[in-house]
Amino acid sequence: MHAFDVLGDPVRRRILELLATGEQTSGAISAAIQGEFGISQPAVSQHLRVLRDNGFTTVRAEGARRLYAVDSGPLEEVDAWLERFRGFWNQRLDALGTELARGKRERRKEW
Repeated sequence: MHAFDVLGDPVRRRILELLATGEQTSGAISAAIQGEFGISQPAVSQHLRVLRDNGFTTVRAEGARRLYAVDSGPLEEVDAWLERFRGFWNQRLDALGTELARGKRERRKEW
């Protein structure tokens, strides 16, 4: 599965957002996702499996608990792919910064 296919699902993106704060148990992830999306625990498990099978998360056993964490490898690949497009928005952000600075200068002149 391509990285954007994995990330195209809002549930999987939300799971990654939850994991961005640190390692979490599958139970905590399931509870949060079930509450937000109203899906079953088996459906959450399927999303976790897709993330794990495609390298976006790691899982380790701690007794009976399963702890999930983000694996940054695939996200770095997505970031590298996006790099070629950053020039499109960086140029616009630079122009916005120039206009904001110009506006501040104009307000100072008025005082």
